[in-house]
Amino acid sequence: MTGAWPKKVAVDFAAATVTVEDETGEHTLPMASAEAFDAVAAAYLRCGWDTKYVYGFSWMGRPVIQLPDDLIRLQEVIYAVKPDLIVEVGVAHGGSLVFHAGLCRAMGRGRVVGVDIEIRPHNRSAIEAHELADLITLIEGNSIAADTIAAVHALVRPGERVLVVLDGHHTLDHVLAELDAYSPLVSPGSYIIAMDGIMRHLVGAPRSRPGWATDNPSEAARRFAADHPDFDLVEPEPPFNEGMVTARVSYGVDAFLLRCP
Repeated sequence: MTGAWPKKVAVDFAAATVTVEDETGEHTLPMASAEAFDAVAAAYLRCGWDTKYVYGFSWMGRPVIQLPDDLIRLQEVIYAVKPDLIVEVGVAHGGSLVFHAGLCRAMGRGRVVGVDIEIRPHNRSAIEAHELADLITLIEGNSIAADTIAAVHALVRPGERVLVVLDGHHTLDHVLAELDAYSPLVSPGSYIIAMDGIMRHLVGAPRSRPGWATDNPSEAARRFAADHPDFDLVEPEPPFNEGMVTARVSYGVDAFLLRCP
């Protein structure tokens, strides 16, 4: 869902229709249409943000603050790339690190580095005691500080395939700095992923800020792609889809920067 969200959405279950009001007027769509799904998905995402829906999940015992749809899509991309190293900026409770480490274990390939400006002691203890801890390295520090960047770069072994997920501090300037710092690690055919571009749709929502319309990770990804011809801002093709819907339901709007092979 990369386009503008509708102004209003009304669902009529009896008639099996969805009525959408957008900048072009009011339209009534059959439920059995991709356009109706997109409108309802926008309402789901906004309502989910307002109710903190993503704060209700865990992965193998650790809270994972991710939309379940995004976890499945990340799995598809990671399995296609099969990286030797996944770098994730933003640790929080460690659920995403455990998710990625579990994929590495299942594939028989790869390990994970987690970077955060503050890794709270109880989270560090839980991550280091986890069954998958042998695949996880933690680095505490500002993700765009020179020593932190150097520490991450030092963990990359010659010839390794690297994928990077940026899910820490989500301002435009910070994400642009992270893209500059970590994109050189990304292997051709792999990705650097700037999460939480949904911010641009959330101006006026609880916990939002007025500047989010432009001060967000998707704007950073678009600017980075425009200035770096070796990266393309793409929507990864799903490996399987027999349905009508093609747009992702995601917090990661305009997120996937593919390093050109």
